[in-house]
Amino acid sequence: MANKYRETKQQEAEEVMEEVVPEKEQTPSPQKPSKPRKKGVLAKGLSSVFSGTFLTNEKNLKNLPYILFLAVIAIFYIAWGYFADDKIREFNKTTNDLKELRSDHISTKSELMFASKQSEVAKAAEKLGLKESIVPPTKIEVDSLELYKNTK
Repeated sequence: MANKYRETKQQEAEEVMEEVVPEKEQTPSPQKPSKPRKKGVLAKGLSSVFSGTFLTNEKNLKNLPYILFLAVIAIFYIAWGYFADDKIREFNKTTNDLKELRSDHISTKSELMFASKQSEVAKAAEKLGLKESIVPPTKIEVDSLELYKNTK
């Protein structure tokens, strides 16, 4: 509607200009007559959507539920994109935390292995007043059959 209004205004202005200029002074112009510029289908459609005139057409009103359905799907699509971005950020944060905990585990494990060496245990026991035995332990061997006979 808005474009039609502009075109009629321009045509009326040209007609008024022709009436004001006397016919004697009119000279044929060597330029080609300018044709009214045709708008593309996309431009017409976008201008009708932005101006709101597409809502007055009955053909478009029949398709209004479908248009609303597409709008809802577009909103869900955008929301799903934000949701996916949040999940990716959360996954990356969890992965970084896991790497940090894994490195802490490895360092703690190496410290424990170092502290549980026999020489390190002996050093720690000396501070408490305990000494490492110089005499090797003796092995006590018991025959299981004799032990079983003695218990009856």
